[in-house]
Amino acid sequence: MSGIAHPLRGPIVAPSILSADFTRLGDALRIIDPALDWVHCDIMDYHFVPNLTFGPLVVAAARRVTLAFLDVHLMVEQPEKMLRAFRDAGADQITVHLEACEDPRAVLAAVRETGARAGLAIKPNTALSAAEKCFKHIDLLLVMTVEPGFGGQAFMPAMMDKVSAARAARDSGAGSFLIEVDGGIGPGTAATARAAGADVFVAGNAVFAQAEPAAALAGLRSEIGA
Repeated sequence: MSGIAHPLRGPIVAPSILSADFTRLGDALRIIDPALDWVHCDIMDYHFVPNLTFGPLVVAAARRVTLAFLDVHLMVEQPEKMLRAFRDAGADQITVHLEACEDPRAVLAAVRETGARAGLAIKPNTALSAAEKCFKHIDLLLVMTVEPGFGGQAFMPAMMDKVSAARAARDSGAGSFLIEVDGGIGPGTAATARAAGADVFVAGNAVFAQAEPAAALAGLRSEIGA
């Protein structure tokens, strides 16, 4: 997007539109600063996770009303079948789940072929070691801090060990990926995740469910030092 300096280094807050009012999506996304924030889109298929959210049409609607970096998280089976549709809708980055891919590196390569940045997500019960073979092939590692499938869940502090280990691996030259956390992120937990080494912080209810979403977003930016 011409004239917009999208942040590709942390710390970054990525408000999730899953918690926004879809009837006023344009108004909701006006609080997003494209030079500071990302917009996170949670895609669920009722198969990989027990919930159904939205598809490329909503991502395209978000693209029309914001210049911000669109961070699309596919919690779906066979994500390789949907990559082009989401890229065409405006996704700047597409994150797939390790657990949903028969050949994760091939799927990540397919993401890159669309022109999008490639992310890899792991569930709480998935060991970080399972993702290590992909570290050189990703732009982002998403460590889920709740079980994927529903918003509003409680943050899982035990996942911070995984975040710290990912940060140590990156620092030792294993890759150049950003580390994202998603689930239960808000005041307090954002600082905890930042201290553990996270770079990108997905926040849904902690932003859009608040009486003053803009103030809530500003507070999270301040907490993580963005």
